[in-house]
Amino acid sequence: QVQLVESGGGLVQAGGSLRLSCVASGRTFSNYVMGWFRQASGKEREFVAGTSGSGSRTTYAEAVKGRFTISRDNAKNTVYLQMSSLKPEDTAVYYCAADRNHIRVITTATHEYDYWGQGTQVTVSS
Repeated sequence: QVQLVESGGGLVQAGGSLRLSCVASGRTFSNYVMGWFRQASGKEREFVAGTSGSGSRTTYAEAVKGRFTISRDNAKNTVYLQMSSLKPEDTAVYYCAADRNHIRVITTATHEYDYWGQGTQVTVSS
């Protein structure tokens, strides 16, 4: 069992930046693909970014490419999402998730992820 705890959300003006963190329990963090997802009010949860177990591979949703950066520190069991040039449409609850069945292949489907954090709210004002 893996527990994930996100932090770093908040209120920011458009054009600003935030860094989200997600700390995982357990000893096998580097064996999991990690992803960030978001869910805006009234919408389905969507993939934002993912990283392979080693951190050497990353993938992003088109909507955030060039603005968001995912990274991980396996020594700290932590994955980060650096968000820059934020837009009002980035407003959502952001979740980190762990995929225990993949190490190098980054999946974007929510059902592929086995463990989820409680989420952290990001609000971008115009």
